[in-house]
Amino acid sequence: MTLTAHNHVPLPSFMYGTAWKKEATQQLVELAVASGFTAIDTANQLIHYQEALVGEALQALAKKGVKRETLFLQTKFTSVDGQGGRPPYDPSADLTTQVRQSFDSSLAHLHTEYVDSYVLHAPFSRRGLGEADWEVWAAMEALYQSGKTKMIGISNVAAGQLAELCERANVKPMVAQNRCFAALGWDREVREICRANGIVYQGFSLLTANREVLTDPEIHAIAGRLGAGPAQVIFRFAMQIGMLPLTGTTSRQHMKEDLQAEQLALSAEDLQRIETIAL
Repeated sequence: MTLTAHNHVPLPSFMYGTAWKKEATQQLVELAVASGFTAIDTANQLIHYQEALVGEALQALAKKGVKRETLFLQTKFTSVDGQGGRPPYDPSADLTTQVRQSFDSSLAHLHTEYVDSYVLHAPFSRRGLGEADWEVWAAMEALYQSGKTKMIGISNVAAGQLAELCERANVKPMVAQNRCFAALGWDREVREICRANGIVYQGFSLLTANREVLTDPEIHAIAGRLGAGPAQVIFRFAMQIGMLPLTGTTSRQHMKEDLQAEQLALSAEDLQRIETIAL
């Protein structure tokens, strides 16, 4: 199964996230691809990601015959505030320059001439979009127009911010990536804006942000009926409501199980129950 954004670029239905993997990043990316993942999410942010080790994994995979064009690579621009004191660009430069330097650094790390998706890691403030956001977005639009990235998007975004971006940007985002809480209806407000605008919603922390859901008797009943695990039920639910889930598992077994979630079929009643399970 693939998902398609408003600019008709297809995305795989599941993505492997590389945050917090540290020195294990290369080995885990190789394992994820060997297990069947074709989409990899990273960021040019040393405090939480080792983007260069993702690149090492891609080089190792290329030697095994895995071509670059068979993989979907997504990385991010992170502002100075989110860099933990080690930005991959000149922090005294204007924001447009910072975006270009960060992007060029990402291409070098990943040993590639283009990325499939380039994401603003977070807006500069919690409410609304300010001048800094618009300058960064314009720089990202320029990268998109140049063909160096096939999509642009935004992460850690509130519904009002995403609506404003869709309304005012020259190029609307193609992806939005958020931490997804069942207690907020699985980020329903943001997902609805995405649906209305042809944006692919990417959900992360589906398991870690919803531990109480994983132990819910109703989830266990659905899992038992399908001969699956609770995590597989959550991932399949995400897919069936039009979400692209991320997993960051470090377990070979869980990678295989997560990917097998795509073969499950939840009923309309199952979806309705899970949608509202924590409300």
